[in-house]
Amino acid sequence: MQLRIFAVCFVATHLPLLGFIIWAAATHRLDLTGVLVVVGATVLGLVLALAGIFALLAPIHLAAKALNEAEEGQVPSVPLVSGNDLVARLLAGINRAAQSTAERMRSLQRDAVQDPLTSVLNRRGLLAQLDAMPEHHTAGALALVDLDHFKLVNDLLGHETGDRVLHDFAHRLVAAVRRTDMVARWGGEEFLIYFPGATEAVAQAVLMRIAERLRADPLAHVGDRPLSFSAGTTAASRGTFDEATRRADAALYEAKHRGRARILSSAELRI
Repeated sequence: MQLRIFAVCFVATHLPLLGFIIWAAATHRLDLTGVLVVVGATVLGLVLALAGIFALLAPIHLAAKALNEAEEGQVPSVPLVSGNDLVARLLAGINRAAQSTAERMRSLQRDAVQDPLTSVLNRRGLLAQLDAMPEHHTAGALALVDLDHFKLVNDLLGHETGDRVLHDFAHRLVAAVRRTDMVARWGGEEFLIYFPGATEAVAQAVLMRIAERLRADPLAHVGDRPLSFSAGTTAASRGTFDEATRRADAALYEAKHRGRARILSSAELRI
């Protein structure tokens, strides 16, 4: 871009000079001193023209930089210029567009790893956090938790109440676990909790405390019964995560089959 501008300015400013030199030589009026003066004035004019053009293009460079920052989710750095001239209006417009773009990019980045309804991790977000941990730090316990008869909550109380129950239940899970534990909405009314560095017994104890609180302070009632959950637990690590999830899911299915409102270890399936 700069090279093209320089070429245009050079040709535009030197064509008159070239024409003058050709005319002076053809008419035998060529004066070295005069030529030097005109050349000097032409070069000075070229420098001033380029400086002015690059000064006028500076807002465009700032705008491009701001939009690049916005696309990366950064806060765009667009200086505000006082006044109501073209440059001030351009920078103000770019600033608004860049701020809006940056917010949309941050929102997209959040939604890529976070469930928008409950604000806990989604499946992709939990796996990304596990992948970021050293393998030897991921050994622990895994629990799959599913709200019992949740379809009746939507059918009897409405989807708005159902959404509120999911949101509040997710926050109860987060409040009950350690800061190092990971809570994710795994799909529908099912949540996955990963307890790195914990035993399965510790995971079950945490789930029992959550169940007790849910009985004492129900999120909703299905008929005359407080809403409950079933859960399946197992030992796990990042290297065995997929298999552990299948074991926990099998334990959860069996807990549902045995009457719901219970926590079952995958080890109990082999008894």
